[in-house]
Amino acid sequence: MNYRIIESGSFGNATIVENIILIDCGVSFKKLKDYYQELKLVLLTHIHSDHFNKTTLKKLVKERPTLRFGCCEWLVKDLIECGVDKRNIDVYDNISSFKYSDNLIVTIFDLQHDVLNCGYKLFVNDKKYFYATDTNSLENIEAKDYDMYFIEGNYEDKKQLEERKQKHIEKGEYYYEDRVEKTHLSQVQATEWLMENMGSNSQYIFMHEHKEKVVV
Repeated sequence: MNYRIIESGSFGNATIVENIILIDCGVSFKKLKDYYQELKLVLLTHIHSDHFNKTTLKKLVKERPTLRFGCCEWLVKDLIECGVDKRNIDVYDNISSFKYSDNLIVTIFDLQHDVLNCGYKLFVNDKKYFYATDTNSLENIEAKDYDMYFIEGNYEDKKQLEERKQKHIEKGEYYYEDRVEKTHLSQVQATEWLMENMGSNSQYIFMHEHKEKVVV
């Protein structure tokens, strides 16, 4: 398998698969400078800025004006505003799978978040990748025997989430843990789903793990 996680979490998200596919573009262009020239396709999930960095997308389009983008209908308008030619946008709504070639097939599925969001199943160069972040459920989603699962695991379990919340309350800080449980998957939930879907040679990585801000 060939992948690189550029960034994952509330500070930014970007993952490159097989050197040619960028999933999410929520980082600075500087972080993509060593990779963007080889890209053939950019897949986007939802509008939140840690996944959809408009400044970076504008720069990427300027440098690669014919680069293809894939998304659902809810992101088309924003992509066009970033300078993407509509002819270079593959809209996946109502299409279960989009075949670019025998070695590149993209399948889309809906995810539950606080904005419209989707995940991706990728068949690339005989490898199968599963990508799902920013969701509170994977119910009714199946992906058997994939090679790699990039899967939401924002927090360990409810106990850890409550501990985080109490720390913020004691410091008199705003806390977002109440929102997190409604919009993000725990590692316990993700593991239960993985156990039902992984094969003997499958691998996984918890994505979008919470990181506390460092005060300096």
